[in-house]
Amino acid sequence: SSLIIPLGYRYVLNYNRNLMFSIMLVVFILMLVVEFYRLWQKSFRKTFWLIFGMVLRHKELYDFTGATYLFFSSVICIAFFPPEVTFFALCFLSLGDTSAALVGLNFGKRKYKNSNKTLEGSLACFIVCFVFALCFKADPVIALIGALGATLAEASRIRIDDNIKIPFLSAILMTLAGIFI
Repeated sequence: SSLIIPLGYRYVLNYNRNLMFSIMLVVFILMLVVEFYRLWQKSFRKTFWLIFGMVLRHKELYDFTGATYLFFSSVICIAFFPPEVTFFALCFLSLGDTSAALVGLNFGKRKYKNSNKTLEGSLACFIVCFVFALCFKADPVIALIGALGATLAEASRIRIDDNIKIPFLSAILMTLAGIFI
């Protein structure tokens, strides 16, 4: 699961920003090489799809995978945001986005206009992110603002991958909240 990134950053590397940035940058570059080769080379794309197709969306056949966007977001968050903010932003992505999808698909009844996202999924995203942050002793106001940011990003119709929108918006808002609180 993508939780290994923020959990590894916090508990294994003890928020060692330089080491985590280096690891994530190397992995991201390797992923880009594989992605461009996959998109360029039809036979490799077919093999890649046979191996990983069951965990990929159909749109990812001719576009970057969500994992590539995840590693991009991880690199940027580690480079530009405080370690705890990065930890929460990446956990919000993993837990909040997953909760929104599961609840939205299984229990969602109120869809947003011109969207496949649901109010129920958004509520799940918010609750999971907020409760998670509180369980990890985040300042309640910063937890609230970060969870709202993650939820707004997840629900938005902006055509940027959720793996970029969620951590970026929640990290920006938590950082700003930390400055003014």
